[in-house]
Amino acid sequence: MLQHAIEKAAVLIEAMPYIQAFRGETVVVKFGGSIINDESSYADILRDVAFMEIIGMRPVIVHGGGKAITRKMEEAGIAANFVKGLRVTDAETIAIVEKTLNEEVNPQVRKVLESFQAPATGFKGQDVFRVSPHTETDPETGTVLDWGFVGNVDSADVTGIVAALDAGRVPVVTPLGRDQAGNIYNINADEAAGAMARELKARKLVFLSDVPGLMRDPSDPETIISTLTLAEMERLIGDGTIAGGMLPKVSGAVKALKAGVRKTHIIDAEMPHSLLLELFTEQGVGTEIVGDFS
Repeated sequence: MLQHAIEKAAVLIEAMPYIQAFRGETVVVKFGGSIINDESSYADILRDVAFMEIIGMRPVIVHGGGKAITRKMEEAGIAANFVKGLRVTDAETIAIVEKTLNEEVNPQVRKVLESFQAPATGFKGQDVFRVSPHTETDPETGTVLDWGFVGNVDSADVTGIVAALDAGRVPVVTPLGRDQAGNIYNINADEAAGAMARELKARKLVFLSDVPGLMRDPSDPETIISTLTLAEMERLIGDGTIAGGMLPKVSGAVKALKAGVRKTHIIDAEMPHSLLLELFTEQGVGTEIVGDFS
């Protein structure tokens, strides 16, 4: 029993320099729709975020809600349509997306967070992010691909976010934006989190994913890359090692690092307390991406 207590004390001592270094620092945490399915699937994550707030850090949550949105669309008889990983969003769909994220998922995330004694403030993304429509040109046909009400972030007004942080509250933000005409758009949550981290000049940007991190062999968790520089990451993108759903995270990481964010992390949301293990232990558990530019 005594030995077990001593081991617990050793863990706290190991974490102490990290706690001291991160006190008062802003950390943006993104977790997405694959994680937000039911309360039990993300309660541990929010417990970790509550711990961060309690010890004096300034966490900001940007969350998705893809599964909840798909479920609501099915109930409305609307089939989900994805092109290159992005949900095609017409006028009927964006109404469902906006209602689901702002009125259902966001309040539930705040409720769970506050059950751990971490006061939270919800933000509708369209009050924070300014966007323009996302389009791409198909390299084979030259056709312009249009996802409807899906946007790219042009800017972010974080005045309210900073005010909430200064008041000791955890901002919880939905990945929605508004264009110059006032239309609401769906945003990739990875891009929204990256934009938030850039604007806040956050100390860290953390992507919680359904994989352990970046791996040299995506089918083998043993090939996880613990630390990666921007130059190394660009090589892995070039040879196809980093592809698919990891590309938005990597893109967000690159932009955040170049805008002054010190480090970004990609970690496994399903590992218990992975957020704390990555931030407050020497070994860490995911992939840490650092800048290598002057």
